[in-house]
Amino acid sequence: MSLPPLSSDHWSDPLRLLFWRIAASGVLPARWFSPPVPGPDSRAAKTGKLQIEIVSHCWNYSHFLVYQLSSLALSPPTRAEVTMTVFYCEEDQRTRELLEHFSGVHVEGVTWNWQKLPKGLLFRRAVGRNQAALATRADWIWFTDCDTLFRQGCLDHLSDRLQGRTDVLVYPTMERVTPMLRPDDPLLQLKGDSRFQLVDIGDDHFIEETVTRAFGPMQITHGDVARACGYCKNLKFFHKPTHRWCKTHEDRAFRWLLGAGRGVGIDLPGIYRIKHQVKGRYDAARPLSAKIRAPLHRLSDVVKGALRGKR
Repeated sequence: MSLPPLSSDHWSDPLRLLFWRIAASGVLPARWFSPPVPGPDSRAAKTGKLQIEIVSHCWNYSHFLVYQLSSLALSPPTRAEVTMTVFYCEEDQRTRELLEHFSGVHVEGVTWNWQKLPKGLLFRRAVGRNQAALATRADWIWFTDCDTLFRQGCLDHLSDRLQGRTDVLVYPTMERVTPMLRPDDPLLQLKGDSRFQLVDIGDDHFIEETVTRAFGPMQITHGDVARACGYCKNLKFFHKPTHRWCKTHEDRAFRWLLGAGRGVGIDLPGIYRIKHQVKGRYDAARPLSAKIRAPLHRLSDVVKGALRGKR
């Protein structure tokens, strides 16, 4: 009996993923798998009005993306020039319509940049991030998710914090997050014309949390590093098309390849994130993961709230 063709559904991929997870723990030298990271003398120490590119992905999350794009319009940068890059799929009609709408919304200091990908490639977030990293002209590139908001002068403060710096990877040390929202939460029920208006969420919906390392939506990379190394550029496993949104193990591999450790923390106000119960990778055929995940996060929120009360 012959083996089935290899694909993201077959037995070989879990083994390959395990290999890369072990490798990214530092067991193997990153230099075996990635071009060398430009040294400090090869990284421009830019000052003045910095060019910052933000890279986001959206699949059936237009109800989050509208908050992200609105945050740029409601708190436009004045001390930075921002390119907002969103990777999306033509099949996602609501996201496509939202991006078409925002194409006509002029925001001083912001350039909209919509990048279309086939669904199978969109589901591998490293594909779009790598494409953006190699093509960016920015001084710094922020890899984030579409549920992250940039409010209250966040990007101006980021430009201030990055003046003359040449760090490989930085991250904000604090964010404000919502509790874990259910799919029927009123904040997520944008319908009709409200999807095409600037929307915001009051501060009372958020609680402050400490960030101790660069992770998925909080990875800000020097532009010269991004152009040289891409995003897991040589790890073909993380660039294979797949049939559903994949858990983003490549984020850890990215930090390993850059030799960045946890990254360098910076004090940055204005970072907000909408936490939500249902993830894009949990489709109708796999409801159990979402059902288990939700109460665990709610328990985590309760514990964190209790600890804050004791301070």
